[in-house]
Amino acid sequence: MLVGALVIAVAFIIQFILSSFQMKNFANEFARMRRKGRVVVGRKSGGFHAGAIVMFLIDENGLIREGKKIEGTTFLAKVKEYPGFEGVYVRDLTKDMVPKSHKNLGKAVEDAANTYRLYTAGEEIPNPPSPFQRIGGVLKRS
Repeated sequence: MLVGALVIAVAFIIQFILSSFQMKNFANEFARMRRKGRVVVGRKSGGFHAGAIVMFLIDENGLIREGKKIEGTTFLAKVKEYPGFEGVYVRDLTKDMVPKSHKNLGKAVEDAANTYRLYTAGEEIPNPPSPFQRIGGVLKRS
């Protein structure tokens, strides 16, 4: 029993350390893009499925100049180029612009458009629910 608990604790520590490297990679890419101008971020957590985050560098008119994405279920996911959106007005983004096989990536793209709409309207941008809040919501519906 003690060995099992120790293995689980070590696994959590390793996961935390490796996730920290992933978040540092994301933060560095965000900062690099931010130095170039305004950046819109969209996200969709995945739970047990591949989550996704997108970042779009936009000009003063809201047209996308550059895109980056990170998607995956593990700490191995890295920030990658996300071409194909250059010149698109950020408000016009929809999940249909992403292949259906990347469901959460499409939702993250849609979230970027919604975040931009809220920001330009002066409204508060809501934080996504934490894993504990999502579990609580599922339990309430049961």
